[in-house]
Amino acid sequence: MTRTMRMTTLFSGDAVALVNGFARIASHLMMAPVERIADACDVAGLLAARRAAWRAGSSLYRAARRGGYPGRRRGPFGCLHYLSELT
Repeated sequence: MTRTMRMTTLFSGDAVALVNGFARIASHLMMAPVERIADACDVAGLLAARRAAWRAGSSLYRAARRGGYPGRRRGPFGCLHYLSELT
């Protein structure tokens, strides 16, 4: 592989990672008020308990993903995956 091809592929990979990072930051900024409202309306404490359980088991989820199990859905609305728990 020539040097120009390698630099092109590295640049395109970095550009994709940069766009994904900006999209993640934007989604977190837009979802922060929704998170605050959801936490304020959570009378029974279910969201906090689920969040704590998720943090405790996150290493298990990472290990399972390495084992070939499907992980969370990614995509333009992947940041909204936790809203399915509220229905």
